[in-house]
Amino acid sequence: MKRILFTHVVGLLTLVGLLAVDPAQAQTPYTLEAAVDYAIKNNLNIKNTQLDSKSAESRIGEIRAAGLPQVSATAGLIDNLIIQTAFLPAFIGGGSPDDPPVAVQFGVKYQSNVSATLNQLIFSGSYIVGLRAAATYRELAKKNVTQSKVTVAEAVTKAYYSAQVAVERAKVLDLNIERLDTLMRDTRATFEAGFVEKIDVDRLEVQLNNLKTERQNVQNLIELSYTLLKFQMGMPLTDQIVLTDIVDESDANSLPAPISNAVDYSKRIEYSLLNTQGELAELDIKRIRSGYLPTASAFASYGYNSGRNNFGEIFSQKWFNNSAIGLNIQIPIFDGLTKKYQLQQAQITSDKVKVGRDLLTQSIDLQVQQANITLTNSLQTLETQQRNVDLAEEVVRVSKIKYQEGVGSNIEVINAESSLKEAQTNYFAALYDVLIAKVDLSKARGELYEE
Repeated sequence: MKRILFTHVVGLLTLVGLLAVDPAQAQTPYTLEAAVDYAIKNNLNIKNTQLDSKSAESRIGEIRAAGLPQVSATAGLIDNLIIQTAFLPAFIGGGSPDDPPVAVQFGVKYQSNVSATLNQLIFSGSYIVGLRAAATYRELAKKNVTQSKVTVAEAVTKAYYSAQVAVERAKVLDLNIERLDTLMRDTRATFEAGFVEKIDVDRLEVQLNNLKTERQNVQNLIELSYTLLKFQMGMPLTDQIVLTDIVDESDANSLPAPISNAVDYSKRIEYSLLNTQGELAELDIKRIRSGYLPTASAFASYGYNSGRNNFGEIFSQKWFNNSAIGLNIQIPIFDGLTKKYQLQQAQITSDKVKVGRDLLTQSIDLQVQQANITLTNSLQTLETQQRNVDLAEEVVRVSKIKYQEGVGSNIEVINAESSLKEAQTNYFAALYDVLIAKVDLSKARGELYEE
């Protein structure tokens, strides 16, 4: 009942504090789910993988473009500074076969041409396999984005819990400081009345100073945790946020620890990625094998050319057209066993993916079993630490009553306060361990983040 009342009071004070904040420094409230959603949209690592995905789309377009018509145009102008001389037999010019050859220059000083060529791939086994691999490549790129989102969701969740546990610990320290401060003022008044010694006041003051120092350390931890959370979310570190989810033992015990270690491997993005990589490896093998098939392509060209000894006449005189069509068929006969060794390498890559998948399934089984055991132990520890806190609170209550009634010592009160602080510290450490164990178990089962 005291904890529920305390939670409501803290919530009310938080709301009042938010309303009193300068609008320029207004804090944006975030639940855990909202923090993860923000990170998915703004984390720079995710943006990088999304850029990689866009690059993959461009690569797929490049592969597809190889099968589309390829059109090119050329234009040229040649100045034959010295026209090459050819030698012809003398009898061609009417001379005797025994006469020396006749030196003749064939050609003109200036030559020009303009042409356009169309090439079209008709059949290529490698291209067909490449088109099939393009869809798989796109799927791989998307899964890489999903994997980065899972990683970010894990980091944000853990950072969120770390900040919240530190905040809850600070709240309890504030209550302890307030309680001990009241006790010290009462003890000082009793000392001034001559009923206790000054050492009793000094002991309480030392205890209070230690609590204040610890409270400052926790405050520094809170600021660091918030900074880490904003970094994981991809949020500017100067922005102000407030975490609205309340973390306590009811949250830690909201879900029972799973008993079964069975897991659906397909939920793990790493397993799905390996499957896609396996498909790509098999397609690579088919691509290499298709290299043994003939490749066919067709072409068509059309152009104009002209030649004159006077440069000015090139553009004023008639140009002559030319055209051609053709079919090219390339039949591989022997490549020095290049494709044989390429096939061996591709097959080894495929086998490695299969081994990696088997290793991953074993790792997932181990991770799930370890996470289950860790969560079970953490829940048991949390339950024990909760009992210790309750017992320590009772010891403090009884010690104060005995001290106030004169049948107990100041040392008993101080020891009881120290034991309570230690029990509370252990409780929050156990609470954090439970929350982190649940995150690890959810990730091991592939249930931490799903699109």
